[in-house]
Amino acid sequence: MPYKIDETHDPKLQSWVESANDPATDFPIQNLPIAQYESIGDDDEMVGGYCTVIGDQIVDLTELEGAGLLRVDPDAEPGDGMYLWTSDAFSRDDLLPWSEIRKQLSRLFRKDTPDLRDNDEVRKAAMRPMSEVRFELPMDLIGDYTDFYASLFHATNVGSMFRPDNPLLPNYKHIPIAYHGRASTIVPSGTPVRRPRGQLLPGATIADGPPTFGPCKLLDYELEVGFVVGRGNAMGESIDIHDAEEHILGMCLVNDWSARDIQKWEYVPLGPFLAKNFATTVSPYIVTMEALAPFRCPAMERPIDDPKPLGYLTCEDNLTSGGVDITLEVFLCSSEMRSKGMDPVRLSKGSFRDMYWTIGQMLTHHSANGCQMNPGDLLASGTVSGPTRDARGCMLELTWDGDPFATPPKVVPGTQRTPITLPTGEERKFLADGDEIIIKGYCEREGFRRIGFGECRGVIQPAAD
Repeated sequence: MPYKIDETHDPKLQSWVESANDPATDFPIQNLPIAQYESIGDDDEMVGGYCTVIGDQIVDLTELEGAGLLRVDPDAEPGDGMYLWTSDAFSRDDLLPWSEIRKQLSRLFRKDTPDLRDNDEVRKAAMRPMSEVRFELPMDLIGDYTDFYASLFHATNVGSMFRPDNPLLPNYKHIPIAYHGRASTIVPSGTPVRRPRGQLLPGATIADGPPTFGPCKLLDYELEVGFVVGRGNAMGESIDIHDAEEHILGMCLVNDWSARDIQKWEYVPLGPFLAKNFATTVSPYIVTMEALAPFRCPAMERPIDDPKPLGYLTCEDNLTSGGVDITLEVFLCSSEMRSKGMDPVRLSKGSFRDMYWTIGQMLTHHSANGCQMNPGDLLASGTVSGPTRDARGCMLELTWDGDPFATPPKVVPGTQRTPITLPTGEERKFLADGDEIIIKGYCEREGFRRIGFGECRGVIQPAAD
């Protein structure tokens, strides 16, 4: 069940952190995401850990707890509950739930609250400008990673390229499709991504010649939204659709890089392998489900002749408020553009509300067979695409000239593509070395403060020798 709107969402709330009152900030007092940082302390030693972000500042949660300004363990004396910040802390029954911690943080940063504002010693120890820290992965341990295929528009576009008469396989509208990814190559935003190598076919099929081994030629990004498990389940038990969102800590941005030519050769019969597991970039901020409460929306309305989800994937809350209205944008900046001081160019703009399956349905189905979900597990939505060409979430779709959602449908099988022209005159059907992909996300609704997800970015490096 989605969280209720409360005093922490009040658009009139102002903070004594002045940068948090800027209407353009991603991190007003109404957001307060979770992140992990690393920085050089006053004694030239590395410091870091879990923090929240407000305006242009990070705030160390352990420092607040140690100073008695944040209570995490209700049974501990103020200042005694130190070093509780680990992935499993977000699901421990002996600690306060994050919703209660969020309320404490909201009160602490309000303009009229002096406790931290007027405490120079603690403020100096706990707060740093974002520009002076390096953000790590948002959880200290991402033990497992699962990538879904939850956009009907993406699945139909890609299916139409190869099966124009039957783009969706029979199971798609009955079951949330997913595969298990590789957690070891999940990297935080800003980490360079090396072009992968793998087996490639020289022609369209094996009949055109045997495979060779070399660098990927058709490298792509995938615009995705991730969500992080905060509370797990025991092996053999499942998560009920009515309770699914109580197990979700929050959401982040994901770029699940994809080697299209490697994938084309290897994915039959078991699905993606080397084409996907070389790198997955995530934004460093977990925007909590509580912060997202004002931006919930109904699940995507299915055509009347679509099959209804089975009972274990159905509940009234999921239908009326299972969606999340997140605006998503993708930008590209080539090496030449950076050398000339040019701004990144926007490739697409879409919305997460266009997903066929909700995050609650994805998590419920993942655990339906008794699969154990653990705190810190990352689940991603799959490529987020919309019904129009400018809302497609990857180069594979953006440069494809077909449109199965037009009236009448325009489906172009094969490789007919129109490249994207950059401000420098460069053309792209897929990504070149030196290209930087920047994903941004934010939520807006009249009567509430805009909140954002920060950025998820990565620059393509040449393949290894």
